[in-house]
Parts: sequence; structure tokens; C-alpha cells
Amino acid sequence: MEKEIVLSRILAQGMIAIVRTENTDQALRVASACLEGGVTALEVTFTVPGAHRAIESLAARYEADGILLGAGTVLDAETARIAILSGARYIISPCFDEATARLCNRYRVAYMPGIMTPAEAVRAMESGADILKVFPANLFGPAIIKAFLGPLPQARFMPTGGVSVENAGDWIRAGAVALGVGGELTKGALTGDFGQVTRTARAYLAAIAAARSAAE
Repeated sequence: MEKEIVLSRILAQGMIAIVRTENTDQALRVASACLEGGVTALEVTFTVPGAHRAIESLAARYEADGILLGAGTVLDAETARIAILSGARYIISPCFDEATARLCNRYRVAYMPGIMTPAEAVRAMESGADILKVFPANLFGPAIIKAFLGPLPQARFMPTGGVSVENAGDWIRAGAVALGVGGELTKGALTGDFGQVTRTARAYLAAIAAARSAAE
């Protein structure tokens, strides 16, 4: 799948579900619940034991249904390559890594590194980063997006960390192009309530759509 298509689909949906679980089976069940709730962009973090196998399993089971798989918590180029070979269509990192940026550019895979300062944002953009992950976003709140967009109006920002259903609209109205959503979305999985995951996924999508409509 072309990188431009991957990015356009993420931007259209406005969120990426972060799948950070204790094992591969739980990751598969969370992914299924998110898909049922309408969220098709999923990030399997490399803190999940056997994350590359989870990506492979999800790609084999759901890619024909429109799932858009990515890999998260990717700290180096070696892990990024494993993720891409396993089926990841985009790479997300908690911080910027030049070698990972070069590898993603080489294979035309979208790269979304974490940043927290204008200097980090500019360095990542100069290395070809497609979307900048503002992390941990909960330390500052939506105002940081407006602050970044002042000197960097050409940048695309995706806050991650502390993004809830209640404040999702605030982030979108502040200028975020998408949201990275993890614990608030998937916490139902901790008690085996995957139905809650599905309901929360729908609530996030509704909040994003409402905020975008109000801005038109």
C-alpha cells in the first residue's frame, strides 16, 4: 500500500488506536474490538511480547477488511525493519531516531516520531517525518498544539498520552490532525470487557467528527 494512501486514511479517520497489552492473544482481541467500533488504524506496540507475530496475525486476519496496521514504541531501525517485514504500514516512536527515519524513507513507509520541542519537531521534519507525535501530550494539554503551529504551520501533529473521549474534541479544535489513543480506549480489556473497547472506540470517532464539523 502506497505511503500516501496510508497517511490519507489515518488523517481521514483522525485517530490511531494504540494496542499495548500483556500478550499476543489479548492484542488480537483488542484489535477486533476496535475494528468493530469502526477504528481501522491500529498501532501494535513493541512492548507487547512477540509484537511482530501479533502484527503478522492481524495482517493475515484483517488486512482484507481494511485494517491499517502500524508498529509503535519502535526505538531503532532494526525493530522498524522487523515490523515492516511483519506487515506494519507505518512506524511510530516515542522519540526521533535518524536511522529509523532513513530506513522508513528508504522503503517509503510513514514515520511518526515523538517530539516535545520545536527543535525536535524541525529536526524530525527535515529527516522526512510525516506526522509528529506530541508525547507525552498530557503534560501540556491542547494549548501546546496551537503553540507549535504558530512557528510551524506546515507541520502535522498527533497528540498521544492522556487523550480522552472528553478532551478529544479540544485536541482536534487546537489543530491536531489525528489522535493517538491508548489506555483510555483499551482499559476494558483489563477486565475482559471488550465490548467496552468497542463502545469507547465509537465515542472517540464521534467526538472527532463533531469537532471537525464544528470547525467547518
